[in-house]
Parts: sequence; C-alpha cells; structure tokens
Amino acid sequence: MSVDRFPWSTASATGVGSHPGEDHLEALRVVFGELPDLPYLPELPARGVGADMIGRTASLLVEMPVEVQPSGWRLTDAPGRDLRRAHDHLTRDLDGLEEIAEAYTGPLKIQVCGPWTLAGTIELRHGDKLLADAGAVRDLTDSLAEGIAAHLAQVRRRVPGATTIVLQLDEPGLPGALAGTVPTASGFGRLAAVEAPLAADRLRTLLNTTAADDVYPIVHCCAPNVPYKVLRDAGAKGISLDATLLRRRDEDALGEAIEAGTAFFLGVVPGTPTRLPDIGVIAKPAIELWNRLGFRPATLADQVVLTPSCGLAGASPSYAKAALAKCREAAKVLREDPGED
Repeated sequence: MSVDRFPWSTASATGVGSHPGEDHLEALRVVFGELPDLPYLPELPARGVGADMIGRTASLLVEMPVEVQPSGWRLTDAPGRDLRRAHDHLTRDLDGLEEIAEAYTGPLKIQVCGPWTLAGTIELRHGDKLLADAGAVRDLTDSLAEGIAAHLAQVRRRVPGATTIVLQLDEPGLPGALAGTVPTASGFGRLAAVEAPLAADRLRTLLNTTAADDVYPIVHCCAPNVPYKVLRDAGAKGISLDATLLRRRDEDALGEAIEAGTAFFLGVVPGTPTRLPDIGVIAKPAIELWNRLGFRPATLADQVVLTPSCGLAGASPSYAKAALAKCREAAKVLREDPGED
C-alpha cells in the first residue's frame, strides 16, 4: 500500500520506546490497550545485557558482531554470549508482539538506534569509538541498514495487519556528534565534529535502503539542539523530540519543517514519575506552538502525535500506563479548536 500523508488516525498518541520491568507481554498489553491508534514494540532494558538500546540494535548488525566490555559495547571477531542474549530478547519480544497483535490492523511503530548514536557508543576492536573512523561509520551504516531491512520483514510477517510501519531511529547522540562533544574511549578527549552534510548522507543511505511503501521513517532526538535541517535533508518524514527543550530560536526551523509536511512527535508528559497534569495542560505546548507559528488549527491533530518526553524505563509500571493514557486523552484536545485558549 502507499503511505498517506500521515498514516495514523487524527489526534493520535504513542510512546517513545522503553518501558519499566521485565514482563514484555504485560508491556505489550499496556501499549496496545492504551494506544490503540499507534501502538509500538516496547523495549525493556531492565532485563539486562542485550535489552538496552545499544545492544538491542547491535543485534541487528550484519557481519559486525559485538560484545560487552567494562567500557561498554565493542566490536569483536565472532558472536558470543552477549550477542546471543540480545538476539534472544528481541526474538521473545517479536513472539510476544505476534501474540498480542494477532487481530490488530493499523500503523505500528518500532524503534532502532540510529547509526550516529551507535557509532558514538560502540568501540572498535582495538581502539577508539567507531565514530573516530569514517570508514567504520560507513560500514556500520550499511550493516545496520541491511539488518533493519530484515527486521522490518520479520515484523511484517508477524503482524500482517500492520498497514504502515513507523520506523523510529533513536539518535540522542547526533547533536553531540555534530558539535564535537562526544568523548573519546579514554574520556580525556573529544572526537572531531561530524559535518552536517555527512551526517545527513549516512542517515539518508540508511533510510533509502530500508525505504518501502509501507514504511514511514521518523527520527527521535530527546537531546537539546535537535538538528532539524540534517534530519529533513536525510529524508525523515517525522521528528520526535522533547517539547520541554524547544527554544524560540528553533521556531524558524520548526516552521519550515511543519510547512514542508514534517510530522512532529512531541514529548509532553514527563518520562519519570511525577504528578501528571490535566490533559489541557499536557496538550498546551503543541497548541501554543501551532498558534505562535501561525499554522491552521485544523492541521494540528493530523501533523502532531503526543508522546512522553522520552522513554519510560525509569518509571514504575503503573506510572508508565498512566502516562500513555494521558497522552492518548490529551491528543483528543488537539482535535478541538486550538485557537481557543
């Protein structure tokens, strides 16, 4: 099928990715129960090695095995116990997804770590981080693209009712790579800044390789200084960010992106436990942004999806469930007249 302008229902909400606890079936039940318009495959890093964002995505790499060292994930010569654990976690999650989503029809979101964040985290076999070696970054991007394509095929097979797969690349490390603030493996220095055209080119290569009529690519960056132009140049159709980090100086770039039809996944509910505000307060940042930038109120509920500000791994299961419910309820406010404050 061909993806429409926005493949989700108007006034939608979803989550960012991570969940608390170790019960993947229960996390899936919560996600599909609270977010019927745009559910996602949750990640549970509390399960340990290989369930974390880096290890989970590294398990998708083709012919680039990794292992855990005291300093973190590192390339190795052959697959070992750590990589098997990561594969096992993901396989169990896909088994659970197939069970819970048996009768589901509609868009489905999955998350993988993007190449720049991976490159700034994984170490070379006998040296610094992958980010220090342009050739290694290229190889990583190609390997990851091949692995994501295979992962997408698995998801399609297990959830045949998924009309669109929203592919979220998690790139919290991209602003640091562009600014030259990523520490070396020793921690005593900083790696050279990545030029914006190169950053966009590597992301574009990955997105082009995984492109399909039923794939809608977005990039999540919950760090300050979201590189909007880089993400748009790379071909991302949507940008996911923490609304509390938006600054007035970002608004020209935001306005250009909105006018160009970029979808925004706005993080409006705290990811860590707090007293959850009323749904009107939760929806307010999106409404005020739209009003300030002068866009038609009628487009708000279509182009904006509400989410927690970041992952929910640091919350309790009860808070995670309540946060997703609040996002869903607040999204309905966007369908009302945003011009009325």
